[in-house]
Parts: sequence; structure tokens; C-alpha cells
Amino acid sequence: MDGILNVLKPPGMTSFDVVSYLRRILKTKKIGHAGTLDPGAAGVLPVCIGRATKSIEYMMEKDKSYRVELTLGVSTDTQDAEGQVVERHQVHLTEQQIVECINHFIGKIEQIPPMYSAVKVEGKRLYELARTGVTIEREAREVEIYSINILEIFENNTKVLFDVTCSKGTYIRTLCADIGEKLGCGGHMSFLIRTRAGIFDICHALTLEDIAELAIEGKMNDILVKVEEIFKNLQKVELDEFSTKKFLNGVFVKLDYLDVKPGETLAVFNNSNVFFALGEVFLKQGKPMMKLKKVF
Repeated sequence: MDGILNVLKPPGMTSFDVVSYLRRILKTKKIGHAGTLDPGAAGVLPVCIGRATKSIEYMMEKDKSYRVELTLGVSTDTQDAEGQVVERHQVHLTEQQIVECINHFIGKIEQIPPMYSAVKVEGKRLYELARTGVTIEREAREVEIYSINILEIFENNTKVLFDVTCSKGTYIRTLCADIGEKLGCGGHMSFLIRTRAGIFDICHALTLEDIAELAIEGKMNDILVKVEEIFKNLQKVELDEFSTKKFLNGVFVKLDYLDVKPGETLAVFNNSNVFFALGEVFLKQGKPMMKLKKVF
């Protein structure tokens, strides 16, 4: 069994819980998710099975979209609704002030990872330290907010519902906390659902119940997305049987017939149109060549 499942993660489960559940019902050990969702959050969680697990590192690089509810005037230690309230403030803001502040965050911004996160510092995850009451200095990271679409401002301007599309590594609860801080009243993420992760959209996501039923019916291959789908934006190279064997043994392949650039990644297929590797372009004596980057 090889491929990617577009899973609709329910709130209340960790991403690891989802993988563990699927490992049991699909009876496979080679399985992993591509992008953690907080336990309280729901939405798209791509889960890779078999040889598709080799694509996880590339899937993690893709941008993501979310629907978010921001509650102003209340700050928590986890920056979301799961944590303890640490501050409360009255909210005396106009819709225009809120909109202008939120739009200020579109583009490249600096974020400090929250203490309750899976980021590792000196071998320990931050949330492990946070649970023992330890807080340490964290370095700010650059992320990018590609777009924010405010859908509704309600409950006396204390709640904001918006859609956001962002780069990998963006913490939406930190975005909410930072917006609240900039507005001077504090804030936290009170609701989150991931609507898209790379090519995977919530419209086509399957519940765990759906997947369990299809597994019983022996229809898993009908819903698994082929790993090459996530590389469909890459230029395709097809090799004959002889060239495929040489390429897999580390021999460089000439690319005189293609318009390629040094450093470019290519999707490599055999002469039966089966995707089996990624190749990387480099120049040798001024001529484009391809070397093996990843075997699938």
C-alpha cells in the first residue's frame, strides 16, 4: 500500500493519535503525517503510507490555509483556548482599527515559537519544558503570511473570523496573540481548522470513519493519492530501461534535450510512465546533467 490519505483530523486527537489509529486499521508500520495540527484543531492532515513517506519532507515545505477565530481581550499561556487565562482586558476597538492591524501582518513577519510547541531546543521539545513550568528564550523565525481575508467581526468587536494562507512553520495561535498584543488588549486563537495543506483540500478530506469503512471494503487504493501528484508542478523526465538502471546506480544523465536550470528538481519516470525518483540538475563542462536526489 503506497500513497497519501487526505485525512480530516477531528478536534481532541493529536496528529500522532491519528497516525496510530490508521496504523492499526490499515495494518501497516510505514506511515506518517506531513504537518502537525494542534490537538484542539481540526482539518486537513495528509498521512503518507509506504513509499509515500519519503515525500513527507517535501510536503512539509508547502503552504497551508486555515479558518481562524481570534478572541480579543483574553490572553492564555498557550495562545489558544486550551490554556490558562493569564490576562483579561476590556476591548474598545473599532472594526477599522482591527482590520488595519490584522492587514499589517500580511507579508514576511517574525514569529517567536510558543513555549507550547514541538520545536526542539537542546534535544527537548518546548512543550515538555513548558509543562514543568520552565520558560526559555526562543529565537524569532521568519515566516510569510500570503493573504488574510476577514470574514466577520462580531460580539462587540471581541471576536474576528478570518481565513489565512501562510508559509510552512507559521504558528496561527502566535499570529492571533501577536495581533492582540499589537491592538493593546491581548488575544488568543479560540478556533482553528486547516482548510488546505499543499494540494490537499478540506472539500475532499475523509473522516477516520470513512477510511475505516473503506479499509474493510478493500477500497483503499481508490482513495490513496499517488505520491507523484505532489510533484506535478515539476518538469517531467522519462528514462528508458537502460538509463533508469544507470541512474539508480548513481550515473549522471545528460539533459541536452530539456530546457532546465542548475539546481532545478525534476520528477523522474521510467518508460512505463511510473514515477520512481527526483533528480537534480547541475552543469558539467557547461552542459546540463541530472543526478539522483531521492528514490521513491
